[in-house]
Amino acid sequence: MGSVTSLFVRKMVAGAEPGIDGAAYLRSVGIDPDGQWDPKQMISDEAYYDLLERMGEEIDITDLPLRVGDSMRCDEYGALGLAWKAAPTLRGSYMRVERFARIWTSIVAYEIEPRDGGILWIEHRAGERRLGMRLSVEADMASAVSISCQVSPVPFQPDAVYFKHKAPATLQHHEAYFGCPVHFNCEHDALLISNEALDQPNKLGDEGITQFLMPHLEGELKGLRDEPSLGDRTKEAIAKALSEGPPKMEDIARGLGFSARSFHRRLADHGLSFQMLAEETRRELAEGLLRDQQYSLADIAFLTGFSEQSSFTRAFKRWVGHTPASYRKTAAGL
Repeated sequence: MGSVTSLFVRKMVAGAEPGIDGAAYLRSVGIDPDGQWDPKQMISDEAYYDLLERMGEEIDITDLPLRVGDSMRCDEYGALGLAWKAAPTLRGSYMRVERFARIWTSIVAYEIEPRDGGILWIEHRAGERRLGMRLSVEADMASAVSISCQVSPVPFQPDAVYFKHKAPATLQHHEAYFGCPVHFNCEHDALLISNEALDQPNKLGDEGITQFLMPHLEGELKGLRDEPSLGDRTKEAIAKALSEGPPKMEDIARGLGFSARSFHRRLADHGLSFQMLAEETRRELAEGLLRDQQYSLADIAFLTGFSEQSSFTRAFKRWVGHTPASYRKTAAGL
């Protein structure tokens, strides 16, 4: 499972207003609508795609990713945006995003592929080509054009745009925005950019800023760690909720930034079920607490989500074949 910056989520929601209840959409994925815009706050890709698809059930979203992409500004990308502006040429800007995009998202990788007279700027994104993903890809391509226009000293437009997914009902919005041929059902999601455009000196190119920023970005990239698996994150959330009783899948899903339907599907994709993870979590927590003599059996029953000690005893014997009391004695070497 991947993650995206909440900046993209907020931008999409803002672009869809007033046709939707934006505050409700943000809260549904764990974002405080009245809070500060924090690009480092991340949500899962599945939650993001679900949100976009739910918006599509309320309003016409054909041109939404284009409007959102057009609204993106270099400064909103923090140090990466500053590195984009400070690169000596637009080619350098694209090379920096190819290198450091992982700081902003774990679901996308970029590749620069040389072509006669230019490059193909390719976006790689794994997963089912669902509507939410299609909208996200289109917004990414539109934003690349927007921030290219912001740093180029001359009007910028790609030579062609390519999308892997099928075309929307009308192409007028896409062709008007990109100002070039837009192709669908292609091998890649990509922009074709000429060498002439790439070799233009950026308006704000600054070698001094570049020398300062590059070690900082390399440090951020090095500091990234692989995210815990969905199963591990689910078990952690279940463990935290157990003292309130057996947690409901819907509540855990919401806390992890999923809809219940998407959460169930993602678990199934990994060969997991919520019930299985809940049982494993309760058993593992009970075993750990039983090895600690400071907790009574009644305490452990409560902490593992049982309303009665007798229910805990029956469940534990089913899990490991011993009563909690005999397990504790064995663990203590008695």
